[in-house]
Amino acid sequence: MRLQNYPAPGLSLRSRAAMGLLGATWRPLTRLIPNGRAGTLVSRSLIAAGLRFGSRPVRGATFERVEEGAGPVVRGEWVRTPAADRSDGVVLYIHGSGYVVCSSRTHRGLTSQIAERTGLPVFSVDYRLAPSHAYPAASDDVRAAWDWLVAQGHDPAGIVVAGDSAGGHLALLLVLELVRARRPFPAALVALSPVVELDLARGMVRDRIERDPFAAAAVARRVLRRYADEEALRSDALRVAFDDLEHFPPVLVHAGSREMLAADATELARRIEAAGFTVDHRIWPGLMHVFQAMTAVLPESEAGLAAIADFIDTHLPRGSARSVPAEVATA
Repeated sequence: MRLQNYPAPGLSLRSRAAMGLLGATWRPLTRLIPNGRAGTLVSRSLIAAGLRFGSRPVRGATFERVEEGAGPVVRGEWVRTPAADRSDGVVLYIHGSGYVVCSSRTHRGLTSQIAERTGLPVFSVDYRLAPSHAYPAASDDVRAAWDWLVAQGHDPAGIVVAGDSAGGHLALLLVLELVRARRPFPAALVALSPVVELDLARGMVRDRIERDPFAAAAVARRVLRRYADEEALRSDALRVAFDDLEHFPPVLVHAGSREMLAADATELARRIEAAGFTVDHRIWPGLMHVFQAMTAVLPESEAGLAAIADFIDTHLPRGSARSVPAEVATA
């Protein structure tokens, strides 16, 4: 495991100001938003507005809507930029937040940046959201998107699966499901500020040590419960564990040091390393939840995105394909 506190020189003044403002406004506001349907609509509107302000798509990016199949329907969009000219691979991107808010549209800034920097087209999947669609709807939709990409002719060895926050959790569950079923799995996995345990036990402790400027852990746990209730949390399908596996792709795990999920990120990296698999684990000092998306506000997002692109280029170099172990490929 490679654990780095990066970058070393310290936080920019702009980032300090932005996170100070966020902690003084958005965090207390989240405690006031009601937990019902009206509160869900308010949260979705506010977060979408914030991402439109802080995360702008790459100039010249295109977004092609997809809605295909049945039971479940595959929904999402192809994200391409002028620099995304590779035909030897693709990124399957799974957005956060909390299984309740956001969409492929809210994440266009981040997905277009990944496409621009890696040269790969990105399929950003829209999974069904809670509370209207509880566990396992989101996992079912993500698996349907994977199967659809493969059916479209994309070699699993040329696919990188990536996600942030709850999307990072979904990305992990997808690859774990594939590996346990002895199915071909992706070349690499990128998990940005991933949720690892839906009860947020570590996040609750971490938030008491240093307050997350984005949201209180108690609020985040309440949101996650709208997707997975107490009964669902006991399901083995929601466990992020690697001790029973023979294979797993290389994983990038990044988080900001000021977020509650820094504890989950570190625990995830520990589990991957303990199982004997490759993990690139970085905690970025002073930064917030999914800071890589905030390119219009946080200067450090540039370095975060560059690190993601470097990781993908390392594990999916141009014109190459990772060989799938024979016993997996023929299963």
